[in-house]
Amino acid sequence: MKVALIGTGVYGVAIATAINKKEKNITMWTESEKRFEDYQKEGCIKNVIPGLTCPKNIKLTMSYEKAVKGADIVFITSTAAYVGSICHEIKPLITKKTVICIASKGIENTSCSFLSDIAYEELKTKNIAIISGPSFAIDMAENNPIGLSIASHSKKAIKLIKSVLENDTLKLRDTNDLIGVQICGSIKNVIAVAAGMLAGMKYPESTQSFLITEALNDIKSLIAALGGNPKTITSFAGVGDLLLTCTSTKSRNFSFGYVIGAGAAKEEIEKHLKENTVEGYYTLKSIYKLIKNKKIKMPIIDLIYKIVMNNEDSKLLISFLVNKK
Repeated sequence: MKVALIGTGVYGVAIATAINKKEKNITMWTESEKRFEDYQKEGCIKNVIPGLTCPKNIKLTMSYEKAVKGADIVFITSTAAYVGSICHEIKPLITKKTVICIASKGIENTSCSFLSDIAYEELKTKNIAIISGPSFAIDMAENNPIGLSIASHSKKAIKLIKSVLENDTLKLRDTNDLIGVQICGSIKNVIAVAAGMLAGMKYPESTQSFLITEALNDIKSLIAALGGNPKTITSFAGVGDLLLTCTSTKSRNFSFGYVIGAGAAKEEIEKHLKENTVEGYYTLKSIYKLIKNKKIKMPIIDLIYKIVMNNEDSKLLISFLVNKK
């Protein structure tokens, strides 16, 4: 079986390392000329995850054709903004049997579309799956026990992805709730920014738990309003990922919120955004636009938007939580 991965960020490398436990025919695509040059010199992918070198059998290419043509499964691990363009590029290279697994999290910024919908519109295949859940790349790469949700309307896609990715330390729990899993995977990054704000203001874990509990109820309502299954909030993609992202300093979204909550100047906040990929910042724009377009009330998102985008006082978050009905 041939497995292709699009993107060589930390999460893509972690997934490739996990797949390598069972499947050795793995090719990764990169847009980085430097990374490809280093691979040609060293014969392996190095320095993506500190302290980890990819197994030498994992191949690297800058050619979509070399990566994707003949692949049974294509994992897309880029940031959400590039999923549409990637699907457009690989469309001539796949068949109706090819399974597409999207590991990216987020909602497309311009159209506010879910990534599974973008992939379907471009590729016209039902063999599309989403994986999401509490998993820092380094933890997956180091073979620590991890659980993920896998969502698809295709039993074939779920079965094939499980056959290469599930192993003695990685569990996949399947569902057909593509909407719910994607909402959870997207919005948790936004809530993590708010959790970071609380930490930056020196509030304790008790207050962060206050926020997480309120957020869980609001996310559950949002899933229902958009046609998903509210029970998905209790999955790996839901409460599992929310807890991890909202309580760990490893989270770039949490760290970004911390900078805001600590009272950093606007210039420092902008510098932090330039130097770090903060998906919660971009997802906030998409979620805010989505709920406005759908006329869904979600005051917690409105408030986080005002604080992050309009530079309002982070302390408003406390009064909001205490007075929220």
